[in-house]
Order: sequence, then structure tokens, then C-alpha cells
Amino acid sequence: MTERADAGDGDRGPTDPQLHAAASTFALLSSPVRLHLVWLASQNEHDVGTLAQQAGVTVASASQHLTKLRLAGIVATRSSGRRHIYTVEDPHILTLIGQIFDHIAPDGTLAPDPPTISTGAR
Repeated sequence: MTERADAGDGDRGPTDPQLHAAASTFALLSSPVRLHLVWLASQNEHDVGTLAQQAGVTVASASQHLTKLRLAGIVATRSSGRRHIYTVEDPHILTLIGQIFDHIAPDGTLAPDPPTISTGAR
């Protein structure tokens, strides 16, 4: 594929490589287990056992998902003795995760828009 042609307004929009990378990121996050692991890691640092327990999966399953997320740069890891500690450090991923759960209500429906604050100026 080639890069997108100029739309005429000076804004070229996303390139094909950007579109593919974004689609790959969303594909990784389309798994409820992976999304839960990323959300957990975005809230605090955790080892794989804690993440597995909180996400309701086996350690082996969590480890496989976390490896994919780490290779994609979505989660970061550091060693603490013999344990690997996972976290989300990328501010873009933190914003993305925060925004999606602000957008989705606890019952799975779309959350209502926050009230608009009026400044009183006209």
C-alpha cells in the first residue's frame, strides 16, 4: 500500500503504516483478557501471579497475553528479584485505556456524556 494522497486541505491524515500499527494495537486490545490485564497494569505495578488472579485466568494464560502486550510495547516490565513486574508507562496507552472505560458504562452500554460546564459568557 502507499501513503494516503493529500486531501487538499494540507492534512494528509494517517499513513498506511500508522493505520496498520493502530489496527494491530486495537486487535491486541480486542481480547477481554488482554484488555483487563492492561487496565490492571495501568492502575498499578503487578507481578504475573497477581495479574492472573485479578483477571481470573491462569498464570500461564496471563503470561502468554503479557508477552504479546510487552512485545507490542503496550505494557512494560522490569525485574524484581526473580519476579517480572508489569506496568503501563506509555501516556498514550494510559489515556486510551482511561478514555475507553470513561466511554463505556459498567453495564456495557455507552456512558452518558459528562455535563457541559457553562461559563456564563455569551
